[in-house]
Amino acid sequence: MINHFSSSDTIVAVATASGVGAIAVIRLSGPEAVAIVQRVFRGKDLLQQPSHTIHFGTIRDGDKVLDEVLVSLFRAPTSYTKEDVVEVSCHGSDFIVQQLMQLFLKQGARLAQAGEFTKRAFLNGQFDLAQAEAVADLISSDSALSHEVAMKQMRGGFSQEIKKLRAELVHFASMIELELDFGEEDVEFADREQLRLLIANIQRIIRELLKSFELGNVIKNGVPTVIVGKPNAGKSTLLNKLLNEEKAIVSDVPGTTRDFIEDEINIEGISFRFIDTAGLRETTDKVEAIGVERTLQKLSESSLIIYLFDIITTTPEELREELRQINPKKLPIMAVANKIDEASPTTLTAFAEVENLVQISAAEGANMDGLKEALVAKVNLGKLNTREQTIVTNLRHVDSLNKTYEALDDTLSGLDLGISNDLVAADIRRALHHLGQITGEITTDDLLDNIFTKFCIGK
Repeated sequence: MINHFSSSDTIVAVATASGVGAIAVIRLSGPEAVAIVQRVFRGKDLLQQPSHTIHFGTIRDGDKVLDEVLVSLFRAPTSYTKEDVVEVSCHGSDFIVQQLMQLFLKQGARLAQAGEFTKRAFLNGQFDLAQAEAVADLISSDSALSHEVAMKQMRGGFSQEIKKLRAELVHFASMIELELDFGEEDVEFADREQLRLLIANIQRIIRELLKSFELGNVIKNGVPTVIVGKPNAGKSTLLNKLLNEEKAIVSDVPGTTRDFIEDEINIEGISFRFIDTAGLRETTDKVEAIGVERTLQKLSESSLIIYLFDIITTTPEELREELRQINPKKLPIMAVANKIDEASPTTLTAFAEVENLVQISAAEGANMDGLKEALVAKVNLGKLNTREQTIVTNLRHVDSLNKTYEALDDTLSGLDLGISNDLVAADIRRALHHLGQITGEITTDDLLDNIFTKFCIGK
């Protein structure tokens, strides 16, 4: 990893979302950040002001006043990028923002690339690569759990775990490398049994981290949840009740929903992306048939299926057969009995024996809390403790962990076969390489570009 990055460019970008608002913030970073703003600022002499201070004044283009602003100063190295950083808070008019941006560009700043502020922070050693990626996760977090996990990663929780594993492996790698220098003297600095125990422990931790990704992916991206069932089972009514709005058309006419309707809600910190689909049935209507085909496609893309059925017109035996047919890939599925307000006590008793069945009335809103509790339980978050457990949420990290595990497997195989020290050392170096890619000890320009171009321009 590069600990100190130097650039003669001063970059500028709008740090707030586009659109009219009360204020907008324009951020500059680089060696000329303070000087560029000072040249167009009327107020205190910014060049003489200390770090972490805010100053009121006007921004002028010649004699023309463009806006009254607040200028925040962050001197290197105590800034986000570890460079001189200036943030100009102006009124939120798009016209004013563009006028100020053009003025700063004219004064010598360069328009920042996507994620360039955070990239500079990483290159200057402000934080490692996994923490930098957590910044993007924090910005996009839309639930309490995704926010909590991103905050923990940004503060180095995941990085500390990886660096600890890597440090232990580096010690043994150096011992084996030292043995190579004494190849003719048949000395052993690295205890092979201790190395086996270390690798077994690292692999155990990696398995736990990889297992956490299933939950981490749910926290970060939400749960695509498809609501399926026969026509008139009440799918659209259920969606409307979950969303607390009339999102889908409700009708007694079978086949009303011709396409899928999608929206997202948050339940106990988890985002569920509910998808109401066309009713599953044989049909000669070409448009409805396309809807049914799309329903089947959405089923294959989902992480959770809600199979909604009319408890009055369905028997337990029919339900079991329908569940078998609808879910050949054996995805997580919930059977939800609807219209319990119209069902007889005999019918309710007959379905009481069906395992993991949730009974509701979508029209009356009966037992909706029970359904929500069952949904959260279905994604298996009961085992999750975000305060203590390290959670993997990034697919790039998963790939590096898998490659690390494979390299360690090869190391163990080499030890069993008694291969030469230089080959054992090569396998350990490969494991260290993949671990280092997670935190940024090992990087390439392509890797950095792929990560930081996904950020917004002002970050």
